Amino acid sequence: MKERIIEKSAEIAVIGLGYIGLPTAIMFANAGFNVIGYEIRDEVVKKLNSGNSHIVEPDIDELLHRAIKSGRLRATSDKNDIREKDVYLICVQTPLKDDKTPDLSYLENAVRTVAETMKRGSLVIIESTIPPMTTIRMAKLIEEVNGLKAGEDFYMAHAPERVMPGRIFKELVYNSRILGGIDEESAELAEILYRSFVKGQIFKTNSTTSEMVKLMENTFRDVNIALANEFALLAHQYGVDIFKAIELANTHPRVKIHTPGIGVGGHCLPKDPYLLLSSAKEDFGLVKKAREINEDMPLFVKDLLVSALKTINLPPEDAIVTVLGLAYKGDSDDTRNSPALFFIEEIKEEVKDVRTYDPYVKGTHETLEEALRGSDVAVIATDHSLFKNLNWEELGKLMRNRVLIDGRHVVQTPPKSFVFKGIGRGEY
Repeated sequence: MKERIIEKSAEIAVIGLGYIGLPTAIMFANAGFNVIGYEIRDEVVKKLNSGNSHIVEPDIDELLHRAIKSGRLRATSDKNDIREKDVYLICVQTPLKDDKTPDLSYLENAVRTVAETMKRGSLVIIESTIPPMTTIRMAKLIEEVNGLKAGEDFYMAHAPERVMPGRIFKELVYNSRILGGIDEESAELAEILYRSFVKGQIFKTNSTTSEMVKLMENTFRDVNIALANEFALLAHQYGVDIFKAIELANTHPRVKIHTPGIGVGGHCLPKDPYLLLSSAKEDFGLVKKAREINEDMPLFVKDLLVSALKTINLPPEDAIVTVLGLAYKGDSDDTRNSPALFFIEEIKEEVKDVRTYDPYVKGTHETLEEALRGSDVAVIATDHSLFKNLNWEELGKLMRNRVLIDGRHVVQTPPKSFVFKGIGRGEY
């Protein structure tokens, strides 16, 4: 069996065909493996099998079409189709509950599905981001369900994804990977498997270390963004343009301050610090405080909005607000945990109307002009490339009032005919 895993004749089942599962399935199929993707959403299965992706990502349609046409990749919602595979890759979401504790129900359901369909000798890999010691707990769950012994009858590892939307396929190949096994043999088998397409370095460790490494990476970024956001809030008190100050501070050889903004979104940063703390006996304060700062940034943009409306003597209840961008990052359709959505929730009951425009997200206005016509305020919430070189003097002619709020430092030179406010731009 171990020899079969490292051969291209090995059959791989990928559980969950979302932003990580689908690209991973495509990569293994195009590397020569026979891959079947298990997805509970029938409409997604149908779309994928027709050769069309349900997510937006550079090169995904071409690579998906190649994998489907070769016959090495297909999707299914039937558990019987994933029975007795050599490798199972679990790529399901691990969101937070309302109380900020991990919701591992999707993972547990996926692990149970694998336990009910796997065979002796299978390699099970969790790519999902999970709290420390979860892989070991999931191995024990498999033992309870089917009676197989971890490390003897099956192998198990954690292989956290480390990719960014918009660069997924490039980073799947060239980024380094951390592979944590429940034992050395599991890690070695995982390494051989991923080496089929990974050109970056591969580091082997134990599963709990790999789980913590992934959470540390994202918590590092979250804490440093929180520091930049706090600098931006202080800049408003001191009348400083924080972006000019950051540019100067970053000329120091040992300083690299991040970019402040309306908040932190995506599937990782808003939740991974909480996953890191979820099993800890004691939390020391810094990580949680950073989360609170970043979660409050949409509220600060709301304050900027209220301040701008006062400047033009327009009551909030009479204001039409247009939010530009719903995705959490530029040139993406990914709205998971987007601060733009949190901002809209905060203002929608207090203003006359909230319009939205995002060229990548369905359900918004068809055109930018349509969204702005008759509006009082434009709020830039996503740094899409499209928003970076707009002619605001011309667009302002469509608006009832000319107020522009920049939550992403997209507007370098504020338009003269607008009331302009931006995060960290030196005045409140």
